[in-house]
Amino acid sequence: MSAIDTLPPLRAVIASHGLSARKALGQNFLLDLNLTAKIARVAGDLAGSDVLEVGPGPGGLTRGLLAEGARRVVAVEKDARCLPALAEIAEAYPGRLEVIHGDALDLDWAAHLTPPIRIVANLPYNVGTELLVRWLTPPVWPPRWSTMTLMFQREVAERIVATPGSKAYGRLAILAQWRSTARIAMTLPPEAFTPPPKVRSAVVHLEALDAPRYPADPQVLSRIVAAAFNQRRKMLRAALKAQAPDIEDRLRAAGIDPTARAEEISLEAFCALARELA
Repeated sequence: MSAIDTLPPLRAVIASHGLSARKALGQNFLLDLNLTAKIARVAGDLAGSDVLEVGPGPGGLTRGLLAEGARRVVAVEKDARCLPALAEIAEAYPGRLEVIHGDALDLDWAAHLTPPIRIVANLPYNVGTELLVRWLTPPVWPPRWSTMTLMFQREVAERIVATPGSKAYGRLAILAQWRSTARIAMTLPPEAFTPPPKVRSAVVHLEALDAPRYPADPQVLSRIVAAAFNQRRKMLRAALKAQAPDIEDRLRAAGIDPTARAEEISLEAFCALARELA
């Protein structure tokens, strides 16, 4: 296996610092540095960008990002055990890595980065979806990030890119596809990680659009999509009856059959309904 830098192999780093992935923190460490460099390349040309990484662990992806030329990486790590290993990477790449010990859910990350900003992360499984939703729903659009390259459980990745009519189609697909383009860039087997998770993983690449695909008020859209998919087996006239007393008329005005179910409705139609209910 060819080396991507002069630092020790990840297995040696994990052994020397006594690092074992903790299930409570949603950790699964990637060991193959060539694989982490490949994930970094999915994010695009990093030379002119700052990169936010959440949950770097022992720094495998961090090293991939830096080796692939990221202008600067800000890595947010909750687990204090990983900080010495990350400090060694910072020494090897002077001035290009800032490590923040803290919880990404509580951090004003944009204050630490200079645009253009890319987010690249092997997200901890227990907070990955919540972070994605936050990044997709900022108060102002376009967002501070230009692209996101994120690793999830394969099932979550499929929900992000799902199309109408599929079981995976739901709120996450609407949120992601309304204001970004999303694709699954690569899949990874359990044996790529330590400890091996019980499921396959996938890397999703999202590129922010300058404006939403279709006009809609974000809060109204979010409200009706949540209501529709919370009762996805019900016809929309029943699932959305609390949204308006004349919901059947509103649905028809948006070009939607009131007897249809949420998983049959396109993003464009949901946006049309949001405009009717605004």
